[in-house]
Amino acid sequence: MELHGRVALTTGGGGPGTGRAVAMRLAAEGASVVVADVDVEGGHETVRRIEAAGGRAAFIRADVTVESDVAAMTAFAGQAYGGLDVLVNSAGGPAAPYFPDAPSDHWGRALDLNLRGPMFAIQHALPSMRLRGGGAVVNIASVAGLGTMRSTPIEYAVAKAGLIRLTAVLGPLAARDGVRVNCVVPDWIATPETTAYAASLDAVGRAEVHMPDQMTPPEQIAGEVVRFVKDDSLIGRVLVCWCEAPWALVAPDDVGYGRSEAAATDRFGAAG
Repeated sequence: MELHGRVALTTGGGGPGTGRAVAMRLAAEGASVVVADVDVEGGHETVRRIEAAGGRAAFIRADVTVESDVAAMTAFAGQAYGGLDVLVNSAGGPAAPYFPDAPSDHWGRALDLNLRGPMFAIQHALPSMRLRGGGAVVNIASVAGLGTMRSTPIEYAVAKAGLIRLTAVLGPLAARDGVRVNCVVPDWIATPETTAYAASLDAVGRAEVHMPDQMTPPEQIAGEVVRFVKDDSLIGRVLVCWCEAPWALVAPDDVGYGRSEAAATDRFGAAG
């Protein structure tokens, strides 16, 4: 799918990290971009940056844990630009305290944000994509959801594992509706928040959380999102983006996605 003249919706597009980088890259490729986020100021800042670079964008406040908000943001894409071709589920993240020490309504929101929200978004985007002959969905997960390695926060890891699995089982949508679903699975991303966190840790702390010396820039993740959108041959695929190991494009029937299994998978070079 070529992006020029297409309409894209990015959740979590207001923060100074992956969502904004994705929105700006989609706009740079010629798409009209709907930026959805609970961060109103950040969302408008993303739009300002896109417009300053000569792109087209509009902001809508939307909480992906609220289904009516998700319905409204997908409808807004049609109202603003005439339809919807691309959905990027980038909104997500954990919030302390964590399971099992947090109350259920708190850790339950993390499940809603990182898994139910993307499911809501896909479900509400499908009718618009069908009307335009199909589309592309890219989910942003995390290596926290891979394999059986220990990971905290627990609810975040569980939700991201579900998002990876969701991507694989939605492969039949390509034949049924012309909608391809793929997933980018980053390791540590060099956002302002994670960079500040890394700076606060000593050597022991960095080892405990497996903090790499070099984190992946958000713009590099955005490049892989665009590659998934453009390549019509990629359906139900999972790209694992380790910071200190080769990236791997996992075949739909592979399992585990661990570092030791990367050699058996296709290689996916880093995009700019």
